[in-house]
Amino acid sequence: MATSGNDNNNDAIFSPLRHALFRNMWFSNTISNAGGLIQSVAAAWIMTSISTADHVALVQTATFLPMALFALPAGAIADIYDRRKVQITFFLLSLIAAAIMALVSILGLITPWVLLGLCFLVGTGGALAAPARGASIAEQVPKELLPQAVALNNISYNLARSVGPAIGGLIVVSFGATAAFAINAISFLPMLESLRRWKRVTEVSRLPPEGLLRSINSGVRYVMNMQPVRRAIGRAFVLCFIGASLPSLMPLIAHDLLQGNAGTFGLLLGSFGIGAVCGIFVLHPMRKKIGNENTLRVCTVIIAGSLVALAASTSIALDFFILMVAGMAWMMITTSISVLVQLFVPRWVMGRAIATSSASITLGVAIGSWVWGLIAKDHGVVIAFQISAVALMVSLLLGLLLPVADRTTSTELDEQVLDDPDVTLGISGRSGPISIELQYQIPEDKARDFYRLMRDQQKVRSRNGAYAWSLSRNIADPECWSERFSCPTWNDYLRLRNRRTIEDSDLQRQAAKMHIGIEPIKVLRWLDRPAGSVRWSDDAPDRGDDALKLEIHS
Repeated sequence: MATSGNDNNNDAIFSPLRHALFRNMWFSNTISNAGGLIQSVAAAWIMTSISTADHVALVQTATFLPMALFALPAGAIADIYDRRKVQITFFLLSLIAAAIMALVSILGLITPWVLLGLCFLVGTGGALAAPARGASIAEQVPKELLPQAVALNNISYNLARSVGPAIGGLIVVSFGATAAFAINAISFLPMLESLRRWKRVTEVSRLPPEGLLRSINSGVRYVMNMQPVRRAIGRAFVLCFIGASLPSLMPLIAHDLLQGNAGTFGLLLGSFGIGAVCGIFVLHPMRKKIGNENTLRVCTVIIAGSLVALAASTSIALDFFILMVAGMAWMMITTSISVLVQLFVPRWVMGRAIATSSASITLGVAIGSWVWGLIAKDHGVVIAFQISAVALMVSLLLGLLLPVADRTTSTELDEQVLDDPDVTLGISGRSGPISIELQYQIPEDKARDFYRLMRDQQKVRSRNGAYAWSLSRNIADPECWSERFSCPTWNDYLRLRNRRTIEDSDLQRQAAKMHIGIEPIKVLRWLDRPAGSVRWSDDAPDRGDDALKLEIHS
């Protein structure tokens, strides 16, 4: 029976690959990731021969910093525009940058800062495409397979890391860095072809899209008002900042501690990747058995122990084993965070939430790589690893103060269409601010329960676009309560109504059940700056409400 259960688990893990669209994108993404890792091996190894330890670590910084810098606009772009076209555009940017890197290498113009600049440019294309790629997963598999698909998407990088670095090391040793850079440029072609063949069905919105800056603001606001996501992102940053010593200083393990060459470095990276791939078979059962928080704690301890062991080891075989275990733990940390974020947010903000999560991870790695590079330069790799291990153990205290949550199903929007608001005033979608007031009649014996419910309601209103939320109680009539909030424009209010999840609607239904009296909950909508709606003379034209009705019903 146990064997059958394991078979079923393995079948569930790989079930998203039965869907042709996801399968094609996944294989193409794996090839592209392998090409990027081949380039990383070549760039890091060249840097060890032309510069110092701090510049070696900066290769990781240059690769990951674009994700931190451009994640929020990239997430907004993924939610505003066609995600297929977004990916094609930015993968083309990476291809061009990779081709320039190969050309510069052919001409013998590589210097530390030129190399870092080109790594940054290649990483920029990937960073701008990443949120669209992550958000597209939900369009390529059934919703019940989303956790497995997210895990497989993360495994794509680690599967590439299990073979790409070793291949990269052999290519650098046998043919030089130029060949590795050229292979990376070519590796983007399968992904571009898969995207070209994807016949994506675009979703038609009843409302005009948000502008870029407002879309970024909406994404940040949602994340900041969704506690489980906010905590997970904070933990991801801390763990990746401290743990960045391992991936960023890995070239120095091969060069300084093992006295090896580029092939040795590639094999070390490959061992790390193999461990990460193996982690997919452990992650789902572990998260199911002990939860996300305990999974993060176990993995943190494993990485800390791995750093101590690597600092003491002089055996390449032992290092291979240690890095396999560390790779498994690293993959389980980042994937647990990614799965949690995608399960807690609805589709309308998915790209921005993924971008924020990715930014926290990559910003932690980018800054951490720089810091650990400086420490290694002044005190050596061994001391850097030992300090990092101690810091990881101290970080376990965050699990007591800010534990991450568990969730097994994805967040779904409430598809029930609400009745259109009653409007007779001639306003447009840009009119505002709009203030909303809901008047409740609540029995005095339910006042405390209602107040607690409204505190949860405040979080829902805030993350969906409202501001200046308040709750008042009538002094003369204690059963009378008033909930008020504002939206910048009428279109923003309509968007807030359309962003309700099933859980959000349940909260409102609970409030409605507490309401007593013959009349239903009274809803009042106010235009806070009515001057533009007032005709100053009888001769001024009245716009009427045709434009508004068109926006509501279109």
